[in-house]
Amino acid sequence: MTLTLPTPASPLKIGTRGSPLALAQAYETRRRLSTAFDLPEDAFEIVVIKTTGDNRAMIDADRPLKEVGNKGLFTKEIEEAMLKGEIDIAVHSTKDMPVAQPQGLVLDTFLPREDVRDAFISPGLNSIHDLPRGAVVGTSSLRRRAQLLNRRPDLKVVEFRGNVQTRLKKLADGVADCTFLAMAGLRRLEMADVPATAISPDDMLPAIAQGAIGIERRNDDSRAAGMLAAIHHPETAQRLAAERSLLAGLDGSCETPIAGLAEIRDGQLRLRGEVLRPDGTESIHEEAFGPVESGAKMGQAMADTLLKKAGPNFFDWH
Repeated sequence: MTLTLPTPASPLKIGTRGSPLALAQAYETRRRLSTAFDLPEDAFEIVVIKTTGDNRAMIDADRPLKEVGNKGLFTKEIEEAMLKGEIDIAVHSTKDMPVAQPQGLVLDTFLPREDVRDAFISPGLNSIHDLPRGAVVGTSSLRRRAQLLNRRPDLKVVEFRGNVQTRLKKLADGVADCTFLAMAGLRRLEMADVPATAISPDDMLPAIAQGAIGIERRNDDSRAAGMLAAIHHPETAQRLAAERSLLAGLDGSCETPIAGLAEIRDGQLRLRGEVLRPDGTESIHEEAFGPVESGAKMGQAMADTLLKKAGPNFFDWH
């Protein structure tokens, strides 16, 4: 089938949220498509869409994200625009995406994954291990909160939401002694000047799909499917198949402290998973190895094991 490529007069419309990181990811997608098909940048139009999550996050900036809503709050309006034909594709941070897409949409394109690690950020400290007793940690992530309190119950954790720039300003204002961001976000924003130390996944297992850009489309849009196939990264997709299957099996959301990471080495997939009580008082880990193509089955099996070990009410807030 011959693709009808976009032109400056009839551009491919790329939907995204308006944060600096979301825009950087949209620009990366545009650049890869432009290069793959030797098209000018103006054959693509970046369409910024404000989501319910963006609005509520600004209004309720000091409330925990679990009280504001789940992952879908940050995708609903973008997906509605795509179903209406107002945009052709949507660029997302895959870690923010629900595991199921609305009817008529598919998330099946992933760009090469960036650094999966969390970044420890502090003006005067180099690592988690340098934090004094009773130090104040700023984070909006239930996963990071639970992981930190599991290791250091003496720490005080305060709500720290907003985009990268907002969080860094709060840190500069002395609201907390340190905070955490994703290394991938710092790299995509080219923020090498931020005092960040990468945390080994052995010390802090990252969020599922952290560092991966996912691109969503209508499932009946053959042009978008054909173009996106040219920039799709199969290894990232294989790793995410395992991680997102684990998440689906755990019924994970922004309200659940879950971590997971799949890695491929020498043709074998290694999957690690972790669930924690929200207050950090208990953590359960699992690890599995298997063929790359069995990632989704491994994820589901690991989810079943973790749920069995956790028992009922494990994720309830005390």
